[in-house]
Amino acid sequence: MASIHNDVPLNTPADKVWDAVRDFGALHERLAPGFVTACTLDGDARVVTFANGSVAREVLVDCDDARQRLVYAINSERLKHYSASVQVIAEGKASCRLVWIIDMLPNELAPYVQEQTKEAVIAMHKAFPPAAT
Repeated sequence: MASIHNDVPLNTPADKVWDAVRDFGALHERLAPGFVTACTLDGDARVVTFANGSVAREVLVDCDDARQRLVYAINSERLKHYSASVQVIAEGKASCRLVWIIDMLPNELAPYVQEQTKEAVIAMHKAFPPAAT
Protein backbone atom coordinates (compact mmCIF):
# COMPACT_ATOMS: atom_id res chain seq x y z
CA MET A 1 0.00 0.00 0.00
CA ALA A 2 1.32 3.42 -0.90
CA SER A 3 1.41 6.13 1.76
CA ILE A 4 1.72 9.76 0.78
CA HIS A 5 2.70 12.20 3.51
CA ASN A 6 2.38 15.97 3.28
CA ASP A 7 3.57 18.10 6.19
CA VAL A 8 2.52 21.64 5.35
CA PRO A 9 3.79 24.54 7.49
CA LEU A 10 1.38 27.48 7.51
CA ASN A 11 1.90 30.90 9.07
CA THR A 12 -1.71 30.98 10.20
CA PRO A 13 -3.22 30.16 13.60
CA ALA A 14 -4.28 26.52 13.91
CA ASP A 15 -7.89 27.35 14.79
CA LYS A 16 -8.30 29.32 11.54
CA VAL A 17 -6.88 26.48 9.42
CA TRP A 18 -8.92 23.87 11.31
CA ASP A 19 -12.09 25.88 10.72
CA ALA A 20 -11.43 25.67 6.96
CA VAL A 21 -10.54 21.95 7.06
CA ARG A 22 -13.65 20.99 9.01
CA ASP A 23 -15.89 22.98 6.62
CA PHE A 24 -16.26 19.82 4.53
CA GLY A 25 -18.37 21.35 1.77
CA ALA A 26 -16.23 24.46 1.26
CA LEU A 27 -13.00 22.80 0.13
CA HIS A 28 -13.02 24.82 -3.11
CA GLU A 29 -13.52 28.13 -1.29
CA ARG A 30 -11.52 27.86 1.92
CA LEU A 31 -8.79 25.21 1.86
CA ALA A 32 -7.69 24.58 -1.74
CA PRO A 33 -9.24 27.21 -4.03
CA GLY A 34 -8.03 26.94 -7.58
CA PHE A 35 -6.91 23.34 -7.14
CA VAL A 36 -10.52 22.40 -6.34
CA THR A 37 -12.98 24.25 -8.56
CA ALA A 38 -16.27 22.93 -7.15
CA CYS A 39 -17.50 20.97 -4.17
CA THR A 40 -21.06 19.92 -3.40
CA LEU A 41 -22.35 18.02 -0.42
CA ASP A 42 -24.29 14.80 -0.94
CA GLY A 43 -25.26 13.33 2.42
CA ASP A 44 -22.07 12.34 4.27
CA ALA A 45 -19.97 12.86 1.13
CA ARG A 46 -18.68 15.68 -0.98
CA VAL A 47 -18.37 15.57 -4.74
CA VAL A 48 -15.14 17.35 -5.60
CA THR A 49 -14.20 18.73 -9.02
CA PHE A 50 -10.51 19.40 -9.51
CA ALA A 51 -8.86 21.95 -11.80
CA ASN A 52 -7.70 19.15 -14.11
CA GLY A 53 -11.33 18.11 -14.66
CA SER A 54 -11.30 14.95 -12.56
CA VAL A 55 -14.12 14.35 -10.08
CA ALA A 56 -14.04 12.38 -6.83
CA ARG A 57 -16.64 11.44 -4.27
CA GLU A 58 -15.07 11.80 -0.83
CA VAL A 59 -16.95 10.25 2.09
CA LEU A 60 -16.55 11.83 5.51
CA VAL A 61 -15.32 9.16 7.93
CA ASP A 62 -14.58 11.28 11.02
CA CYS A 63 -14.32 14.90 12.09
CA ASP A 64 -12.65 15.23 15.50
CA ASP A 65 -12.64 18.80 16.82
CA ALA A 66 -10.61 17.90 19.91
CA ARG A 67 -7.76 16.48 17.82
CA GLN A 68 -8.39 18.84 14.88
CA ARG A 69 -8.38 15.81 12.60
CA LEU A 70 -10.62 14.96 9.65
CA VAL A 71 -10.68 11.61 7.84
CA TYR A 72 -12.22 10.90 4.45
CA ALA A 73 -12.28 7.99 2.00
CA ILE A 74 -12.76 7.56 -1.72
CA ASN A 75 -14.40 4.51 -3.26
CA SER A 76 -14.04 4.24 -7.01
CA GLU A 77 -13.39 1.79 -9.84
CA ARG A 78 -9.77 2.97 -10.19
CA LEU A 79 -8.90 2.89 -6.49
CA LYS A 80 -9.03 -0.32 -4.48
CA HIS A 81 -8.39 1.66 -1.30
CA TYR A 82 -8.09 5.36 -0.50
CA SER A 83 -8.19 6.74 3.01
CA ALA A 84 -6.85 10.15 3.99
CA SER A 85 -6.48 12.10 7.21
CA VAL A 86 -5.88 15.81 7.61
CA GLN A 87 -4.73 17.03 11.01
CA VAL A 88 -3.92 20.57 12.09
CA ILE A 89 -1.22 20.93 14.75
CA ALA A 90 -0.60 24.27 16.45
CA GLU A 91 2.95 25.60 16.53
CA GLY A 92 2.59 28.62 18.75
CA LYS A 93 -0.23 31.13 18.47
CA ALA A 94 0.39 32.30 14.91
CA SER A 95 1.38 29.20 12.98
CA CYS A 96 0.60 25.53 12.50
CA ARG A 97 1.30 22.43 10.48
CA LEU A 98 -1.27 20.65 8.38
CA VAL A 99 -0.41 16.95 8.21
CA TRP A 100 -2.16 15.19 5.32
CA ILE A 101 -1.64 11.45 4.98
CA ILE A 102 -3.09 9.33 2.19
CA ASP A 103 -3.01 5.52 2.17
CA MET A 104 -3.99 4.05 -1.17
CA LEU A 105 -4.04 1.14 -3.59
CA PRO A 106 -3.08 0.44 -6.30
CA ASN A 107 0.48 1.60 -5.80
CA GLU A 108 0.75 2.45 -9.50
CA LEU A 109 -1.51 5.48 -9.03
CA ALA A 110 0.59 6.90 -6.18
CA PRO A 111 2.89 9.04 -8.40
CA TYR A 112 -0.14 10.73 -9.96
CA VAL A 113 -1.75 11.34 -6.56
CA GLN A 114 1.54 12.64 -5.15
CA GLU A 115 1.80 15.19 -7.98
CA GLN A 116 -1.77 16.26 -7.36
CA THR A 117 -1.09 16.75 -3.65
CA LYS A 118 1.81 19.05 -4.53
CA GLU A 119 -0.67 21.24 -6.45
CA ALA A 120 -3.06 21.13 -3.50
CA VAL A 121 -0.33 22.25 -1.10
CA ILE A 122 0.42 25.24 -3.35
CA ALA A 123 -3.28 26.15 -3.22
CA MET A 124 -3.27 25.84 0.59
CA HIS A 125 -0.33 28.23 0.85
CA LYS A 126 -2.27 30.72 -1.30
CA ALA A 127 -5.38 30.28 0.88
CA PHE A 128 -3.35 30.98 4.02
CA PRO A 129 -0.70 33.55 3.13
CA PRO A 130 1.71 34.70 5.85
CA ALA A 131 0.30 37.49 7.98
CA ALA A 132 1.64 40.95 7.22
CA THR A 133 4.06 42.18 9.84
